[in-house]
Amino acid sequence: MDKLQPTMAQQIAKAANEFQMNLTGRVSNVVTVVLSGDTLVVTMHEALTPAEKALAQSPAGAAQIQEFHRQLFATSSEALRKEISRITGVEVRESTAEVEPTTGTVVHAFTNGTMVQVFLLAQNISQEDWHGPGPAVAAKEKQDEAATIK
Repeated sequence: MDKLQPTMAQQIAKAANEFQMNLTGRVSNVVTVVLSGDTLVVTMHEALTPAEKALAQSPAGAAQIQEFHRQLFATSSEALRKEISRITGVEVRESTAEVEPTTGTVVHAFTNGTMVQVFLLAQNISQEDWHGPGPAVAAKEKQDEAATIK
């Protein structure tokens, strides 16, 4: 039986987790990759260390964690940008990282000069609710736009 090739989203999720491991010595339990037009968003859940989570309990500590991760990503993301370009065949023009210190979520956004607003919801929304009633094929196509690894 032929082995299925991973999707671009799965390859990017794996590359992002490897990048995180090389950078911080830690991987995320769940990595979500979403592509919308020319914007790629990688969300790494539970990416902070216990010490970072403890520091983030105060507003000053949370700001310190956010700035640290922004600077760390800004100075070391070139390898990940190149890997995303290799996987997709498309140049990455811009990238940024944002940390939500209370939940430990790290978001990497790779864009083409667009503003990215990321909203982390308290729980998942079902595919059926998100896409509304309609053919199963359309829902499956939408679901294929995103990939999550655990």
